[in-house]
Amino acid sequence: MSDKKTSRLVRPDFTDPLRGQVYTTRFDKLLGWARKYSLFQYPFVTACCGMEYMSASAGHYDIDRFGAAFPRFSPRQADVLWVVGTISHKLAPILKTVYEQMAEPKYVVSFGACASCGGPYDNYATVQGIDTIIPVDIYIAGCPPRPEAVLDGVLKLQQMIQNSKQPWRTSDVIEPKPLKLQK
Repeated sequence: MSDKKTSRLVRPDFTDPLRGQVYTTRFDKLLGWARKYSLFQYPFVTACCGMEYMSASAGHYDIDRFGAAFPRFSPRQADVLWVVGTISHKLAPILKTVYEQMAEPKYVVSFGACASCGGPYDNYATVQGIDTIIPVDIYIAGCPPRPEAVLDGVLKLQQMIQNSKQPWRTSDVIEPKPLKLQK
């Protein structure tokens, strides 16, 4: 009689087909995993580092393997801003406008020595690091950085996205700030 009770409670015909095929997780972790592999980048390329940026996207290094392949040339469709190269003071307001037009959540990658700290240009015309204009999440060192360093920066950005709090409830969403129009 006890065999009949256990056979009613445990249905081996129901649990065995699902073994190893169904995973449970928290929705935050699932959303972080999805955002991690769907990076839409906006390349803000101004100087010679652009060649290394292109080589990291080419077939030998293939940044597409990491879910960061499709560049979007509209900031409204991008969530990662790649600042590649030297930024002059004349170009700084344009960079800030591009950053402000991006939707949340948004991330910034400083690519190369010129974007990170001004590089060899220590003069009045060059911004000594874009972190004086916009917040930076990942710094990629080098002049120009090797494609391996670029891939390492992408992996660090993906790790940061995966481990961050994912705003998916209406109470978690950051309210956008209105843009100030210049007269």
